[in-house]
This record gives sequence, C-alpha cells and structure tokens, in this order.
Amino acid sequence: MTEKQYTGQFHYEVTEAEPRPSLLYQRHLRLTKRSRMANFAGYIMPLWYSTPSKEHQAVRRAAGIFDCTHMAVLEVAGPGSTEFLHAVTSNDIKKLIDGKAQYSFVFDAAGNILDDIIVYRRGDEQYMLVVNAANESKIKAYFNALQNRRVVIDTETPEKQLEHQPRIRDMKDTFAGKDCRVDIAVQGPTTNAILCRLSDDLQIREKINSLTAFRFFETELDGINCIISRTGYSGSSTGVEVFVHPEKAVKLWDALMEAGKNFGLEPCGLASRDSLRIEAGLPLYGHELNGKHDISPFEAGYGWAVKLRKRFFIGKNQIKKRKNYKMQIVRLQTVSGKGTRPVRADDAVLNSKGECIGWITSAAAVDSDGFAQAYIDKKYAEEKKHLGIYYLARSKRQVEQGKKTSADLGDKLESETHGTIVSRSAKF
Repeated sequence: MTEKQYTGQFHYEVTEAEPRPSLLYQRHLRLTKRSRMANFAGYIMPLWYSTPSKEHQAVRRAAGIFDCTHMAVLEVAGPGSTEFLHAVTSNDIKKLIDGKAQYSFVFDAAGNILDDIIVYRRGDEQYMLVVNAANESKIKAYFNALQNRRVVIDTETPEKQLEHQPRIRDMKDTFAGKDCRVDIAVQGPTTNAILCRLSDDLQIREKINSLTAFRFFETELDGINCIISRTGYSGSSTGVEVFVHPEKAVKLWDALMEAGKNFGLEPCGLASRDSLRIEAGLPLYGHELNGKHDISPFEAGYGWAVKLRKRFFIGKNQIKKRKNYKMQIVRLQTVSGKGTRPVRADDAVLNSKGECIGWITSAAAVDSDGFAQAYIDKKYAEEKKHLGIYYLARSKRQVEQGKKTSADLGDKLESETHGTIVSRSAKF
C-alpha cells in the first residue's frame, strides 16, 4: 500500500478521451449551430441556442429544458446497499424513505471531497445516485476500489474495510437492462403545466402538481416510463428532473418540446445553466466546493449534509477537524450592464481598507443583473455589506501596465467595482 493510501487520499488520474456527442446531439443541431457546441466533461454539449440571457429569463419566467444526459447515473442495490451508502456518504441515508432523495458528499478517508451527489431511494436496498459528469470516472473507480479493498477507509484504523458489497451498475449503459436512466431537466414556473400535457391521468397530474422538493415517483409520460423528481440545478422551486431510458431520451425530449410550445419553454444550454445556479447561490464542484481553495462543505454553507453524529462515514475523522473555519462562501449582487466589465473567477474581493479578503469563485451577468459567489474571510460575511472587487489582469498588455495576475490575502489593492452580499441561496 502506498504512502498516499495510508493517509487516506484517493488518487485518480483522469484519462483524456475524445469528446462524444450527447444522446440529444442531433436534436441540438436542429436548434443551434455547431459553433455553439463545446466539450463539457467528455461530451459535446450546447453552450446556448438563442442567447444565454434569453434562456436564463425563460427559466425564471416560464420554463427551460436542459440536456443532462451527460450526468452520471449509478444504481447501488441488493443486500448491504443501505449500509454501504451510509458509510460512503456523509448524510444520513437511513432517514430516506421510498420516493425521497437526499443531497450528500462522498469523501475519501483524508477528508477530500470526491463529489457532491444526490441519492434517491427507489425501494428497500435499491438506490439511484446522480453524480457530476466531470467526476463520473473517479467515483466509479473509487467505488470499485472500495469493493476490492484497495483503499484505506479510516486513517485511525487502516486495516478497517467495508463489510458490504452491493451491486453497482452504470445506469447510462444500456447493457444494464430496461431500467437504465439518463436525465432531462425541465425548470421554471410552467414546468408542471408542461408535464401535465403529457398525461391524461388525473392522478398522475395531481402527483406532478403536489410533488415537493427532493421527492420523486415513477410513472409514464406520453407512454414513456419515467422517474419524475422535484430536483434541479437552477434555483427554480418548480423544476423537475426526468429520468428516462437512454433509448427513449430523444422521444421524451421531442414530447416535452411539443408540450411546452404554449408555455414559453425554451431549450437551454450550459451558459444559462451556470448563470442560473450562480444567481441561486448553488455550489459547483471545483469552484465553491474543493477546487484550488480546497473549500469544505462547512465553508460552502452545506455543513448540514455532513452528519458528524453518525458513528462512522469515510472521511469523518478528517472533515470534522474543519468544522471551525475562517473563510466561507457568500453570494454577491454585482455591478453589471452595458459598458461594465464583468467580474471573473479569481478576481480579488476587498474590504473597506482595500485589503484582499478573498476571491470570486464564480460569476455571471444577465442583462443588467450581475451575480457572483466569493470565498471570503467570514468576519465580513454579513448581508448587505458592500465589498470592493479588483480585476486581475486579462491580457499581457495589462500585465505590462502593472495589473496583478493574482492576489493574496492581505494585499493592498484599489477597488475597481463592487458587490453587495445577499442571502446565501435563493429560490425563484
């Protein structure tokens, strides 16, 4: 066993591969130009169809449909699956009931965040996990290493191993059978009306309209077997994710697009997906979680999903040391609009004395509205507090003119724009 393994750190090298079209690629080409497509997490995905601003506003005012078929969907099922997930995830899996989902984290034994995930309980000892596409191969490799006892799960007792080895299947892989799943999301206030157009069954319509956050049920829409879940990544209080067999994804997309014609439904790309989650204050792995600043769930404002009262979960001994923290993520309303330079990730956040107290982690501008998230000294993290922002150099010429390419805590800088701290997260 290597030194890194003894420390509990899971080391995984990402293998670069040629990006592949998403399942809905041909549908995207009917709606947008190939130049508006880009590689994202190994898939060729649309950045936008019309404009990012129009798509953002469609979700806030009506509805947007997103291709999320790139997201990893795993099944953990069979004897021991509950105990396995209870040890592998930070939240309390044993509180889940059938038809309910739960946000959680997967750590290695060193306390590093490997991913933030959503766990869906479909039945006794039957779970579905949705994993970030960028972390799919890493999580698969980690679960495989756990089951084959190739990694340390507790740094205080390195010989300890998991007792249970449930069945783990890739539900995007059609070889997994008829119950394979991929994700198509519909988000926005007219979502329920659009879904109800695809069923004449009054009971199904009632279920759709009464569905609450992190609840789901299995049914048929337009003759297609689906799992409908009140989850999403847009901040919309009425958004859903619909999980469907990969071979039915195109049919479902077409049915939803047709049903949404009279309800303001717009196809939405990665750009608006990002601006929506930034406006809502939702974290993105690598930005507001983990990443260059090694941001913990507590710092990100998601410590509630880390149940330290549990007797054991992988990473508990290390992550509990980070419960007391000096930095935290905040949400900012920033200056935007015509003629205003947008802020970017890594730009320095300043106090009233011009001292660097942190950095922008994500930012977006939609029309005259600017949104950002920032990682700052928590003693300044008060709602309505005004903070300065220093633009880092954007070009070689700016560097030559003396602009800084990076900023450290405590650096004295001149504020060039500003932002105001607003509530940590928002629902629309």
